[in-house]
Amino acid sequence: MPKKLSIVRFKPKPECFDEFLQNIQDWHAQVFADGDHRLMRTHEEVVAIVVRDSELLEENIKRGVNWLDSQRLLLQEYNDVDRHTMPMTGDLVK
Repeated sequence: MPKKLSIVRFKPKPECFDEFLQNIQDWHAQVFADGDHRLMRTHEEVVAIVVRDSELLEENIKRGVNWLDSQRLLLQEYNDVDRHTMPMTGDLVK
């Protein structure tokens, strides 16, 4: 079964960084408990990396957007087009 790799960058407001990081850790533990997922932090960003079966991608995206709606107040916008995330998804090549 083909796999998809998704990388999503978030830029929390400085005063909300720790709160957002805890929220996304809790979210990932709940939603991706069975899957391959990682979180990375830099000085200004939190980066989510998830590998999942291709057929789960659409469902996961819908749930992720709903979750993101509850987090937008904690995030800075990157720009008018991408808004609160910088996402990238593609086929995993081994």
